[in-house]
Amino acid sequence: MTLAMTPGREFAIEDMSTGVFASGFGHLGDGRSFSFQVHRGQLLVEVYHPRLVGPVPHEEDVVATAARSLTDFDVDDERSLSAAVRDAVASAQPVARAAR
Repeated sequence: MTLAMTPGREFAIEDMSTGVFASGFGHLGDGRSFSFQVHRGQLLVEVYHPRLVGPVPHEEDVVATAARSLTDFDVDDERSLSAAVRDAVASAQPVARAAR
């Protein structure tokens, strides 16, 4: 499933499960990937930096996060969940990193 966020920017969900334990992952046109899951009444989204080294992202790979209340959309409806994920990815805030 591919949805356009803005002209020239790709948003694709590669895998999605709906319902109370909804989760999935996808990628953006700029090489970043993302994952989402429903946990404790919220939709949680993590956006990862481009060119991940391994198949499983680590905490240091997260570049932005977002959370949305489940009252804003229907977790049982694929279109509603897709739109909520798209909006959450678009509004994700950068993760602050401690200076080394």
